[in-house]
Formats: sequence, structure tokens, C-alpha cells
Amino acid sequence: MNTQEAMKQQGEEISARMKLVRRKVLVMSGKGGVGKSTVAVNLAAAMAAAGKKTGLLDIDLHGPNVPRMLGIDGMRLESDGEDILPYAAAPNLWACSMALLGVDPSTALIWRGPRKTSAIKELLGGVKWGTLDYLFLDSPPGTGDESLTAAQSIPGLTGAVLVTTPQEVALDDARRSASFAASMKLRILGVVENMSGFVCPGCGLETPVFSSGGGEKLAAELKTSFLGRIPLDPLAVSRADAGRTLFDIESGKTREAVRAIAAKFEEACAGL
Repeated sequence: MNTQEAMKQQGEEISARMKLVRRKVLVMSGKGGVGKSTVAVNLAAAMAAAGKKTGLLDIDLHGPNVPRMLGIDGMRLESDGEDILPYAAAPNLWACSMALLGVDPSTALIWRGPRKTSAIKELLGGVKWGTLDYLFLDSPPGTGDESLTAAQSIPGLTGAVLVTTPQEVALDDARRSASFAASMKLRILGVVENMSGFVCPGCGLETPVFSSGGGEKLAAELKTSFLGRIPLDPLAVSRADAGRTLFDIESGKTREAVRAIAAKFEEACAGL
């Protein structure tokens, strides 16, 4: 089989996999450190907790944090003899990451663009997700090879969720992600403002350390949905480090914020 035939076959495999997924969503940020993976993981957990069959594909090859945040770091994906099987991380939630394929997460992945593109296509075409209501793709910061490969390779990509913090510097970078989405003719499903305020672990008072309102301003500018704000919560940080989502607890201000965001996200996806 020559290269052109192999590429055609891979494209057909990706298309066949993705036809079984109702909604495919790219979670993006213009810069690192804004909590994009936190949003992707907890949004996926919210959908799963609501009874939706949900997949989470970590395409951040250089910083695969999803396994640690789901408490499955150190686990290995298995095969049924032909296909890679995603890891059952929780009821209704399956995950896949390079870190679950034997790649040492403590070692830098020094790959050029073509190799990254090839790896992501292998994940898209080789993982047996089955029928899903949602597949979230946790992308790396910026608009490089990983996001471009996903946008170009997934037929019927539903849209993107943009994650930002309130500061103008972060908003500038989020606008670049919006420009990328426009170039790819990719619908922006909404904007999430993370680290919108600090929740005091003692008294519960929320203080806008990094300002507030930037995400809502960006959503209005882009004429898209403002999905909501997530405060900077020490509990959420400790839970992510411990490999537990916000939906492993019964209540909490940050958990309720994410649940409200999930509800607005579902509204934005209605009919798509």
C-alpha cells in the first residue's frame, strides 16, 4: 500500500469512528496556565454524571495531564486484538492519552510536527470509542499541529469551547484561538472564564484576584454563549492533584459553577 492509499484508509477509519459520536468538541485556550485541562476534565465528568456516554481524548502530547486529573495515571490502555480500548475512568466516562500508552509522562516528548500529526490521527482512527454522546478533545495551548490536525481530520466536528482567565493578556490569546476557529469554519460553542475569583477556604468569600468579566466580554465580542465562571478554588486544585473531579463530591461552590456551565453547554449544543 502506498502512502496515498494509507492516508485514504486512515481517513476512512477516522470517519467511521467519529460517525458513532454525536458531538465532538475541541477544548481550546490561547495560552497555557488558564486551566483548560481542568475545564475539559470537569466538563466531561459533568456530562458523564448526567448519564451521557462521554469520551475524553487528551491530544496535548507535550503535557498530557488528563490521566493524573482522572486518577488513572500509571494505567495502560489495552487492545481487543485489533483496536485500542479507551480506559474506563468513571461510570459513562472513557479516556485516552499518550500517557496511557506507555509514554513516560516525566520525560519530554521531543517530536516535530509530522510525527505529532501522525500520532493524533492514530488515536482518532485506532481507538474504539463505540457510541458516544460526547467526545471532548483536550488540546494544548495555542493553535499548532495538534489542534489543526483535529480540526482537519474529524468530519462533523461540532465546535470548540474557549477557556480563558479574566486578564486582557489571556483574552488576547483567546482571540487568536477564535481566529483559528473561524479559519477552520469551526463553531465556537461558548467561552468559559476560569480563575474568576479566589474562594477563601475558611469563610467561603470569593475575591476577584485576577479581575472578572473578561470572559463574558469576549463572548459578547464573538457573539457566542458565555458559559460561565469558575472560581480559583484550593479544593478544586487539591482534587485535581489527587486525581478526583469535582463530581466526586456532593456539593461545593465550584462544583455547582461547573454544573451550571455544563447545562449552558448542553443548551449551546442543542440541535447540533
